[in-house]
Amino acid sequence: MTTATLAPAGQIPAQPGQPGPDAVRDHLSQLRNCGGSYHGIAAAAGLSRTTVRDLITGRRPATPYTITALLAVTTATMSPARIDAAGTRLRLRALHVMGHGSARIARAVGVDDTTIRRLVRGNTSTITPTLREAIIAIYDAWWDKRAPERTPAERAAATAARNRAIAGNWCAPAALDDEKLDTPGYRPQYGWKAATGTGTAPDIHPPVLRRRTHL
Repeated sequence: MTTATLAPAGQIPAQPGQPGPDAVRDHLSQLRNCGGSYHGIAAAAGLSRTTVRDLITGRRPATPYTITALLAVTTATMSPARIDAAGTRLRLRALHVMGHGSARIARAVGVDDTTIRRLVRGNTSTITPTLREAIIAIYDAWWDKRAPERTPAERAAATAARNRAIAGNWCAPAALDDEKLDTPGYRPQYGWKAATGTGTAPDIHPPVLRRRTHL
């Protein structure tokens, strides 16, 4: 990540035609919509997180220095803290079609099951890159494998996951377009359809990614 390098704040005068505070707030909003956090934007601009937050909320007036620094930040120079969760949600819902419930997925990923449930329900719109990659790894391992039903508890969990998928009309993994899964606005062409897969999914027990619920 490259940070903005500027002269000391007091040495940057206002320039004729320089964008004003509204332009800076619009630019910051765009960066936030692209997954930028206060911390990520501030680091790229060489400013404090508090300064960025106060500029977005209007608590602090923009100066020639902060205007120059913030307008220099782009999605290329900013380290994204969060990314769109839509593709991840489709993967999780597709796994439910195969009988993999939120609790089983959470154990495999190494997070609290509340984290997975929130994603499945659509209660969060963004996700950290690390968690996204971990879920993709589980999806790649299980997409064509049904959940094990070795015990009464596993059979009940798999049945509950499939019923959830039926009720939500969620698309099975085989019907998802892998090339478009992470494209904003992508919607599966098909709804729920029973899927038995090519065998039983193996158990996965990775190191815990997060001890607390964290998206």
